[in-house]
Amino acid sequence: MPLLRDEGLAAAFDHASRSYDTLVAANPGYHAHLRRSARRLGLSHSRGALRVLDLGCGTGASTAALATVLPDAEITAVDASAGMLERAAGKPWRDGVTFVQAPAERLAEAGVRGPFDAVFAAYLFRNVADPDAVLDAVREALAPGGRLAVHEYTLSGRAAHRAVWTGVCRGLVLPVATALGDGTLYRHLWRSVVEFDTASDFAARVRSAGFQDVRALPLPGWQTGITHTIVARRPGTAAETGR
Repeated sequence: MPLLRDEGLAAAFDHASRSYDTLVAANPGYHAHLRRSARRLGLSHSRGALRVLDLGCGTGASTAALATVLPDAEITAVDASAGMLERAAGKPWRDGVTFVQAPAERLAEAGVRGPFDAVFAAYLFRNVADPDAVLDAVREALAPGGRLAVHEYTLSGRAAHRAVWTGVCRGLVLPVATALGDGTLYRHLWRSVVEFDTASDFAARVRSAGFQDVRALPLPGWQTGITHTIVARRPGTAAETGR
């Protein structure tokens, strides 16, 4: 069975949106890790009115992490799934947080335009049909010197870490998701990690897209060797934009 893509994947997320928050809340460290990755952007709210793009915001967990870490930032949160976005937008948010429905590949068509000081992408890149095209779009959306943080299930390459991921999915996640009627989506999510880049391969992909200062940083807990933050910077300096 091929991986879900485009409209099929968005529809699967639409269906799963009603129980998504419940499932991720059972994942130890899920929200704390998103906040850690948001801090790894290396931005300070003392810099003034930062513009941040939350790409693939889902039900808003990544948006909440950004809003906590950067309380004064203007955050544009984007997702292709109408169901996930409805859940996100229905939560209480401070001023300066907006939600837009759009695929990551077609931001400009939805009126999402840079320059942004930072782009945050959580659990996105392994689910897009063309990650290189999305990286190109992210690079164009960033201001010179702008930061990228990709929070993603990217395996270390070690067999033990792959075994832990498969064991957690088959033993815990898939049985629950199947009982909720979302087995197809979560089987896709399991396979999307196994078949995607390792952390080092994805870091190399980011470098090839023209980013600098690329690093793959581990996260603690059972996700060690399974989830990483890949941080990078668009070449240039923020001063070139007058920001």
